[in-house]
Amino acid sequence: MTLKQYKINYCLNINGNKPIIIFLHGFMGNIHEFDEAIKLLAEDFSYLTLDLPGHGKTEVLGGDEYYRMEPTAQAIINLLDELKIDKCYLIGYSMGGRLALYLTLHFPEHFIKVVLESASPGLATEAERLERVRRDTQIAKKLSRSIIKTDFAAFLANWYNQPIFGYIKNHPEYNRMIESRLQNNPQQLDKSLRFMGNGCQPSLWDKLQGNKISILLLAGEYDEKFISINKQIAELCEFAQLKIISNAGHNIHFENTLAFVENIKDFLYSAS
Repeated sequence: MTLKQYKINYCLNINGNKPIIIFLHGFMGNIHEFDEAIKLLAEDFSYLTLDLPGHGKTEVLGGDEYYRMEPTAQAIINLLDELKIDKCYLIGYSMGGRLALYLTLHFPEHFIKVVLESASPGLATEAERLERVRRDTQIAKKLSRSIIKTDFAAFLANWYNQPIFGYIKNHPEYNRMIESRLQNNPQQLDKSLRFMGNGCQPSLWDKLQGNKISILLLAGEYDEKFISINKQIAELCEFAQLKIISNAGHNIHFENTLAFVENIKDFLYSAS
């Protein structure tokens, strides 16, 4: 669907009158990021998946500024309006979780409940943001130089050596996940990282106390960094609850799909 500065690749699957969940994938993911979880949720929910700017088959028709969080969020709201989706559930992972939190805080009227997997409100100080921009720029340069598939594969192997990912390389489906990541265009990922990386996004810390929507925060037991971040979110946000998922690092829905789905169902079905 073409919406002003974007041509958005999306999939909307309506299951009768079942409520809709919109899923937002993480950095280097795509429209298929949550396929395994969706198989376990599809009986009870409808769903909307999409490729975020810089990923999959979505195209940015405007300038590089349209890779940023603010216009991306507006484009998602425009997509919901075009699809006549008044209210829905929202689930976001990592980069998609940061975007989901931005949507929750700026467009709360569209969302019933929200699940944030391994997400953060951004960086609190200007110094932290500048340092992160510097680091992300270095990473983006490596991506932009990944002209051939083997270069990109080497980049991915190094990426998943980060401590936050725990033991993800031991997962039996790890190679399948890498093949999915390789479907992306490294030069487009470069732009996503430069313009919607953690250092570029607006800090959301000061808006957490004003949130009135129920939020489920998920962090993997091996992801100490994001356990710490999400404990801080839960302390500031009255309507947020944190669940730490066993046998998982940063990518919970991939590493422990059953626990991910069970927690989502419990949360979405609960009265509060």
